[in-house]
This record gives sequence, C-alpha cells and structure tokens, in this order.
Amino acid sequence: MAWIYLLIAGCLEIGWAIGLKYTDGWSRFWPSLATIVTMVASFYCLALAVKEIPIGTSYAIWTGIGAVGTATLGIVLFAEPASATRIACMGLIVAGIVGLKLA
Repeated sequence: MAWIYLLIAGCLEIGWAIGLKYTDGWSRFWPSLATIVTMVASFYCLALAVKEIPIGTSYAIWTGIGAVGTATLGIVLFAEPASATRIACMGLIVAGIVGLKLA
C-alpha cells in the first residue's frame, strides 16, 4: 500500500505544480484553494508512504514523478519546448525512479 500512496503523492505533486500556474501569483481564489488542498494531500500521502519506504527513496521518487509529470504537462498544456535533450533528461529521471524502486 505504501507504494500506492507514493504514486498518488507524486501525481498530486504534478497537480499542485501545474495548479501554481493557474493561481496567477495566488491572486485567483479557486485555483489557489485547489492548489493548497492538492499540496496538503500530496504531503499527507507522502507521509503515509514513508512509514514503510525509506525517506531517501520516497522523496526521490516523489520529486521524480513530480518533475517528469510537470515537465510533460508543461509541454502539452503550455507549449513549453520539447527538445531532444529535455526528453532525454526526463528519461534519465525515469530511469532513476525505476532504479530506486528496484534497489
């Protein structure tokens, strides 16, 4: 169950990171509220995961999921650059996540 909590925490991290874009510097109430709720939920799920998974592994995987997911959605939603170097670096992060899961 801890790995499921960690996956949910990572997905929620993507949600709040993307949500920051929509808060317009915290000046829009509903996007700001949704972002804060998503942040709290992400941290809560991470806290549940670290009960069973080492903190170093949990944190690295949580941030890795967040980084790759946010970068991917940045490309899709906000027309951010999708250069080969950027995609390759995201692949390296995914490789690190898989390596930590297997270790």
